[in-house]
Amino acid sequence: MTTGLKKTDSALLQTHDVVAHEVYSDEALRVTPPPTSPYLNGDSPESVNGDMDLENVTRVRLVQFQKNTDEPMGITLKMNDLNHCIVARIMHGGMIHRQGTLHVGDEIREINGISVANQTVEQLQKMLREMRGSITFKIVPSYRSQSLSCDVSIILHPMGMPIFVRAQFEYDPAKDDLIPCKEAGIRFRVGDIIQIISKDDHNWWQGKLENTKNGTAGLIPSPELQEWRVACIAMEKTKQEQQASCTWFGKKKKQYKDKYLAKHNAVFDQLDLVTYEEVVKLPAFKRKTLVLLGAHGVGRRHIKNTLIAKHPDRFAYPIPHTTRPPKKDEENGKNYYFVSHDQMMQDISNNEYLEYGSHEDAMYGTRLETIRKIHEQGMVSILDVEPQALKVLRTIEFAPYVVFIAAPTITPGMNEDESLQRLQKESEALQKSYAHYFDMTIINNEIDDTIRLLEEAIDLVSTTAQWVPVSWVY
Repeated sequence: MTTGLKKTDSALLQTHDVVAHEVYSDEALRVTPPPTSPYLNGDSPESVNGDMDLENVTRVRLVQFQKNTDEPMGITLKMNDLNHCIVARIMHGGMIHRQGTLHVGDEIREINGISVANQTVEQLQKMLREMRGSITFKIVPSYRSQSLSCDVSIILHPMGMPIFVRAQFEYDPAKDDLIPCKEAGIRFRVGDIIQIISKDDHNWWQGKLENTKNGTAGLIPSPELQEWRVACIAMEKTKQEQQASCTWFGKKKKQYKDKYLAKHNAVFDQLDLVTYEEVVKLPAFKRKTLVLLGAHGVGRRHIKNTLIAKHPDRFAYPIPHTTRPPKKDEENGKNYYFVSHDQMMQDISNNEYLEYGSHEDAMYGTRLETIRKIHEQGMVSILDVEPQALKVLRTIEFAPYVVFIAAPTITPGMNEDESLQRLQKESEALQKSYAHYFDMTIINNEIDDTIRLLEEAIDLVSTTAQWVPVSWVY
């Protein structure tokens, strides 16, 4: 009786693994279910000993499908400590994810009968990209395969909504030596909206661009990885940066000099370590504040005055406060609010000023309350401030629309005097450091065109859905 059972088991073990097929798509994908009697260690059936304890037996599956397009398979590979080829991640929406045939942790033994032993991950990824027609994987399923039909599920906000972020840096996977598979990466620019699909990998998140028709997710650097990368680059440049001058923020040759931010802006985030900002899409609403950023001398004051002159019932500029005595015929509240030095210092200590500075022994500043009064009148407050002021302004209370006024384009043959070169250099530096805060960029070549573009932008943003920081809502 016992002998008969062993012969039956042996016969089952020697049966080829491909005993049943299930069609998953029009591409005629076929996958074998886990065999009830597995091979020993994934080798040939001849090596099976009927007396072997099944706990020491390795299950093996064959996964077969057709690949007749250039679409990537949507998996990345890695070598574990035993130098076995392992499925490292499955890209959401990709070919393998849609078919549910592989799982994170599965070990790949062969591809189309070719052993993966002694091959690098780069060689194997290249092989998969170039393959066409019928493709067969010989795999050892991971323990996760037994309980999970799909390893990647879309992560949601605690409120039950998908998570979206705005990219605050530019990224090109083709230029990244750290990414596990360049073809699996997503290229994006500053300001692009990305839906976050998975954060399972500490270094590499999965996401997809919001405005793309391609439903396949790709790899993007996690915030931790990107911050580490930027920090490493910064450390390498420390010696050179120590020799450079960082005083261009203090070179404003305008109404007053030595302009400083209010006390509550003293500790500002390190802007070179920005990565992603979580955002949410809101129905159309009116922005309360128009913030004009730009190099000193680029024409922001002229733009501001022109807008107010054309639309006095729509735009207004907050009247500054000063400690200097009023001149003859000056009226309090018309061009300036005149206050005592003690009163202004008290208000500054109470964080009631957006910006303040000194000029010729007098202090000048923009009080937050003057901005709020403009909003109470149903008008848009126009501010030409330093970029650091956004730390205070980028809230739902002020709901700013931030426009960067870039320096005019320098064309061949143009007389490039020193001031124009300085303007261009400062403009480029501002754009490099703060572009992730810009809602719009306008090159101020012609003032009439700049005004028209601003008017159109304000009208458009008031009538269309908008992506705003999630902190404005929750």
